[in-house]
Amino acid sequence: MGVRLNNKAQLNGAGGGIFVSIAIEEKPSFLCANFEDGVLIEKVRQGNMEALEVLMKKYQSFVKIKANRYFLIGADREDIIQEGMIGLFKAIRDFNGEKQSYFKAFAELCITRQIITAIKAATRQKHTPLNSSISLDMPIYKENPDHTLMEVTTDTVISDPVAILIDKESADDLELKLSEVLSPLEKKVLAYYLEDLTYIEMSDKLNTHAKSIDNALQRVKRKLESLLELRNRHAIEGHIQ
Repeated sequence: MGVRLNNKAQLNGAGGGIFVSIAIEEKPSFLCANFEDGVLIEKVRQGNMEALEVLMKKYQSFVKIKANRYFLIGADREDIIQEGMIGLFKAIRDFNGEKQSYFKAFAELCITRQIITAIKAATRQKHTPLNSSISLDMPIYKENPDHTLMEVTTDTVISDPVAILIDKESADDLELKLSEVLSPLEKKVLAYYLEDLTYIEMSDKLNTHAKSIDNALQRVKRKLESLLELRNRHAIEGHIQ
């Protein structure tokens, strides 16, 4: 689903089309950039494209932070950000100041919902960019207890090298192997990450800097990806034999 912000953007409610873009080339005016969210949203609905650009740019970093909470094997980080930006656009389109008090809270809900919807849709289609992921049996968000960090699939034959499909037994085996290669700090960081703690909360609990938390989490991601690549290679070799 492409995202492009231009003068054809539609904000006609749930039935409206979506053309939105992460790349915002023109620098918004100083005046427009200083308006509050509610004022900007009202201007967007009056057809002011600059106000739309300001809102998209303002919350772009927020979308990236939300997107970083997801481990998705077979998906580029930009794919997740793209879905998040679509969720942001929908939030701008659908926000109702009489029903929702704060736009940021509503935007967070829409962004999260869009990303999760994309993940669920991807696990039903073997050849999509957001193809598959594994489950560590922990919910990503407390309000979505049925959606785990990595969705479990039951396919056993890998038909696409980019698509890593892992059943429950394999996921359990992967967790065991992952625990063998993680350092004590990395294990704690991963455990807190799965409990949905923020970097600040983790750093307080572990008495270390947020940067150290981020570095540890990045190492966990790399080790997880290495284990998955090794498993994928073995699965392909076994299938060929």
